[in-house]
Amino acid sequence: MYCGGRCRKGGFTRLNKIRYRCLVCKKSFIHKKILPSTWKDFIDFQKLIKGKSNRESIFTDKQISRPTLSIRFKPFFDLPLSPEIVWQILPPKLLSSNLPWVYGTDGKWLHRNGVIINHRDITNKENIWWSVHGGETHDSYHQDLIMLSKIIGDAHIPVGAISDWNGGAVAGVASNFGQIPHQRCLVHVQRTAKSLLPEKSGTKAVRDLRMISMQITHLKDELDVWNWQSLLIDWEKTNGGLLKVKTFSVNTKKKWWYTHGDLRRAWRLLTKDQNPFFIYLTNSKIPKTNNALEGVNGNVKQKLGDHRGMKFNQQVSFVFWHFTFCRAKNKIDINKLWVGWKKLYNSKKAH
Repeated sequence: MYCGGRCRKGGFTRLNKIRYRCLVCKKSFIHKKILPSTWKDFIDFQKLIKGKSNRESIFTDKQISRPTLSIRFKPFFDLPLSPEIVWQILPPKLLSSNLPWVYGTDGKWLHRNGVIINHRDITNKENIWWSVHGGETHDSYHQDLIMLSKIIGDAHIPVGAISDWNGGAVAGVASNFGQIPHQRCLVHVQRTAKSLLPEKSGTKAVRDLRMISMQITHLKDELDVWNWQSLLIDWEKTNGGLLKVKTFSVNTKKKWWYTHGDLRRAWRLLTKDQNPFFIYLTNSKIPKTNNALEGVNGNVKQKLGDHRGMKFNQQVSFVFWHFTFCRAKNKIDINKLWVGWKKLYNSKKAH
């Protein structure tokens, strides 16, 4: 570092965080930190995360070797923008719009290492918060939603919510957003029922209950719901005895168990608490499925598959940047993210 004059080998003394004084010519100057990456690197990184590019295609197009790309992209992987900073740079649509919006949440597991929880504005189709946790627990959702609810404020509380009915999500929504209508995703219900009720089961009762469960995503009004519930009642009258059949054993630690355990689980899934199934019938703004978040997670899964070999921390940074770049609608927004990242990098270096 030098003052820019002839005294390039002279020493300097620090006056404050950014201003220094040359010990040779006594001039004060501002030291501009040299960033490890450039704007062009940031654009290439954005294409890597969001577009169809990978390191191989960038090497082919620009003749930049993979090791060089890894060096240029490493600062971005090491320091992703947090959702708080993204809120400041690119405020979500829900803040500028007075229209009601619906909150949705789902988790994307990175194998068994951890889960990235995504919080989404279903109405405006925006990811508004994301974080990484060890599991989809109540504490995980509470930590996220307590921050999210503070930023949103009372003026922008969602009119409803939808999730896969994970216990942590249900408790987190209730404790931070109050008793808003909370729809249980019917695709998740149907998917779970299908896994418990094999299509080619040798038991007719299992196949019949599977057929009934497949109809749950096609109910359009209260009459359809009433007919569907009638099918469940008829099924129980005919096959209810199977739910109570027990198997006994004297040579095992467990003395008895229900013979048709999966059938019982599927039955309880479809009948224990049906109220969250049909919130969408009384509130048209709330969807009956969480397909919006399923699509986002599916896209993330595909992107991670295109870049196999990343370690867990790199995968987390990759997904964080993916959600960040999803908020950028044009090059102006990307430039704002670049400026925000430079400020974050310089502030980290200053400390």
